Order: sequence, then C-alpha cells, then structure tokens
Amino acid sequence: MNAVKMEKVVAEVIGKLEKIKQTELASELSWCWVSYQNDGNPVGVTEKAGKALEAFKVARDQNSKAVAKKLVEDLEKALA
Repeated sequence: MNAVKMEKVVAEVIGKLEKIKQTELASELSWCWVSYQNDGNPVGVTEKAGKALEAFKVARDQNSKAVAKKLVEDLEKALA
C-alpha cells in the first residue's frame, strides 16, 4: 500500500461508498484509516480498501457513471 496515495484518495473513497449505499464499509474503512494513522499497521486499510474497490467495480458494472473511473484507478494505485 502506498500511504501517500491512500491518504489523498481515502476521503473521496469513503464519500463515494456512502453515496452508493455502502455505509457500513465506509465506516469500517474510516475506522481502519484512523487506526492505521495511529499504529502504522496497514492490514485493515488494505483489506477494506480492497473491498471498496470490489464494490466500485460492481457499481460501475451496473451503472458506468456511478463511480468515476479515475477514482477506481487512484484507489488501485494506492493499493499497489
């Protein structure tokens, strides 16, 4: 995980998750991000961000305009 890139994209990812009705995943990612900032352990962030990426891809399959392609790409780069 690239922490600098993740820091730039995590707020937008959380906001988009809430817009596509994935509020539980959004709150879990938010909690994991704060936890990561405190303890430096990226396991939870990478797991929840991976699930967010899956949710975005499903949303894009249903409606290509539901999630911006750039957001998906930025999240993929942050996870790489």
